[in-house]
Amino acid sequence: MPKRIFRCSPVRWHLTTAISVLLIVLGARAELALSATSFYEGKTIRIIVGTSPGGGYDTYTRLIARHFSKYIPGKPSIIVDNMPGAGGLLSANHLFKVAKPDGLTIGHFVGGQFLQQLLAKPGIEFDALKFEYVGVPAQDDFVFGVAKTTGVTSVEQWLVSKTVVKFGAIAAGDGTYDVPKVAEVALGLPIQVVSGYKGTAPIRLAFNSGEVGGLSNAWQSFRATWRKELETGEVTMVLQLSTKPHPDIPKVPLATNFAKTDEMRKLIAAVAQAHGAAVRPYVLPPGTPKDRVEILRNSFMETIKDPELLNEAAKANLEINPGSGEGLERNVKELLRLDPALVARLKEILK
Repeated sequence: MPKRIFRCSPVRWHLTTAISVLLIVLGARAELALSATSFYEGKTIRIIVGTSPGGGYDTYTRLIARHFSKYIPGKPSIIVDNMPGAGGLLSANHLFKVAKPDGLTIGHFVGGQFLQQLLAKPGIEFDALKFEYVGVPAQDDFVFGVAKTTGVTSVEQWLVSKTVVKFGAIAAGDGTYDVPKVAEVALGLPIQVVSGYKGTAPIRLAFNSGEVGGLSNAWQSFRATWRKELETGEVTMVLQLSTKPHPDIPKVPLATNFAKTDEMRKLIAAVAQAHGAAVRPYVLPPGTPKDRVEILRNSFMETIKDPELLNEAAKANLEINPGSGEGLERNVKELLRLDPALVARLKEILK
């Protein structure tokens, strides 16, 4: 009797293969979750903020910390520490050189420090390409706010009057410093940058006392932490340094409209990128195990979508416009490929 040969139809074969692959993936994820639960259970995650308490970086972090734990397997405790200094450079160096790569320390510093690495700033002891990236809660749009007491009501009037306005700043690498320094050259604005503040909260105190008359800051931070000054009209937004107008302030003009040359427009665009999509990074030390990186990335994005967090953010006027860890990593790599001619010009301006 001839042997009977059974053949599986192509459709059934593909279906069987797909189910097998799905089971393998689900099994791997379950194993990963179980491993993570056993690791993070009973542990404490420390988030180091590279600026002083009370500013935008600190405010975002403390909001995230209140909800982060419930999305991490094992539900570890979350604590927030501040390590201000040199526009976030102190904390960035600490994360790179000192912090253990065990998935229990997360850094949140000013992303403008990535640009400073490109400019070979003295004191940088990290390599941005080696950090592990978790994500960003918001992507900033920098604006110039000036005090009512300066008499400046618009950028056009400011340029004509040639009124010198002191801008409070943290340090090179921070948008409070880099953005006005570039605008001073690219637009010819009469700005005197006064650096050395530990964060935007101390700058706000200096602004209210009359020590400084202006600030370059993210609109996201202005509307969250300068609510009183905005409501009373003590601070006026006169210029946006982003690629397009923010929906909240559509009538505030863009800096690129006042740039003197095409090179100056490119410089503004480069600084806007450095202090935009990548400016609020949450990162892990180099060498952090990939499974823990993936867990924290996924948990971070789930946290940012949490209804309670979104409700708190709305009450605090905090804009939530998140970016993934993968997207953040791409943005940093793109920034570090900036045209060498523009890098040389920025070095000259931000020296």
